[in-house]
Amino acid sequence: MALRIVLLLLFASLNFSTGTAAEVPLKAAFIRDHQLWIKEGDKEIQLTTGQYVSSPKWSKDGQFIAYLAGEQEGEKTNLYIYDVMKKESYKPYPMIEANEIKWSPTSNQLAYNSRGILNVTKTKNGRPQGFENVSLGVSDFEWFPDGKAFIVSSQSNLLPTGWEPVRLFKVPVDAHLDTNKIKPFYTIQTNTTDLFAIDADYLTFSPDGSWISFLLTPTASWSNDSNTLSVLSSVGDQFQVIGKMLGYENWIKWAPTENQLAFISGEGRFLVENKDTTVTDIPTSNKRQEYTPKGYVDLDLEWLSPDEIIVARAKENKKWQEGPVPTMFTALYVINLKSGEQKQLTFPKNNKIDKVPQVVGSTITWYRTSEKASRGDVWVKERIDGAEHRWLKNVDYAPTFFYKNN
Repeated sequence: MALRIVLLLLFASLNFSTGTAAEVPLKAAFIRDHQLWIKEGDKEIQLTTGQYVSSPKWSKDGQFIAYLAGEQEGEKTNLYIYDVMKKESYKPYPMIEANEIKWSPTSNQLAYNSRGILNVTKTKNGRPQGFENVSLGVSDFEWFPDGKAFIVSSQSNLLPTGWEPVRLFKVPVDAHLDTNKIKPFYTIQTNTTDLFAIDADYLTFSPDGSWISFLLTPTASWSNDSNTLSVLSSVGDQFQVIGKMLGYENWIKWAPTENQLAFISGEGRFLVENKDTTVTDIPTSNKRQEYTPKGYVDLDLEWLSPDEIIVARAKENKKWQEGPVPTMFTALYVINLKSGEQKQLTFPKNNKIDKVPQVVGSTITWYRTSEKASRGDVWVKERIDGAEHRWLKNVDYAPTFFYKNN
């Protein structure tokens, strides 16, 4: 009898802890009327006034939100950090003009690109403060998973003999502009016939850190129609071209646990046709699987599980030839990679558009807007079979969620 009681109590405890985990409230930073807000559960708090805010990024532990802000939209942006515990925004340095910010994967250290100079913050009184120069000539960058170094790209130059190769470098966090510490990592030989590129963007590591994906981009006009998705091993000894696609960062997603890459393939700047959800194992043997049915285009994607992908899908429009580009009215669909089954997940009405799917734990979220609206709402549902409800109203674009995966 005593053993039976213990087992019942253990079962009840497990059920309670599981239910509690599922009920952890969503937590997000978002932009409304150009201002930074935060929401946790049902509580919304406005954090800034009188600025044009963009690019909010959570630190690994959720203690800080880094963001860019300027006095007017389109002008130069300065770096700010919001301290969640102290409930205040501050500048880590009086004047830091930045165009890209990324938190360390292992600490509350922030890296940012300022006109081609890669910098990292120092620490003062337990929060990011001040800065140190790391490297010059940086186009894009990403932290190595151990937080001790960066992989950086440097845009090639046009010489009388043609464009230089695209070069990648490994840069220690403590390089301090010392070129002796910075090592060439990989050189991508390009040409104008089958692999033309002048830069590498959107550097992202695979889940186990053994591969890096990136987009090789040609000159501006060309890149509007076609870029080359590629991967490189994390020790710089294997390079592979994966496929052609447009230059949207959110169209490239690593699987949550496997070295499997999902992307939306297809050339042509207009979204009316030839945009297919494609999945390939890395390293690839040039075998890849396309999942978009004939007559449709996929225009956003997100992994739901190791075997499922959510896409934003619309009917293609091959009849359009000229004039205003037609709006693609997307709804969300779920693709099961193992069974091949596909089913519609959301059913927007009245010419609404569902896009930017995000998965936060067991919660599915998306951004719902309309053809001429400058803002939209954020909707959520628990798992595929949950009831959907509106979580945020009148936001400028999709939020940035904080989720600590225990």
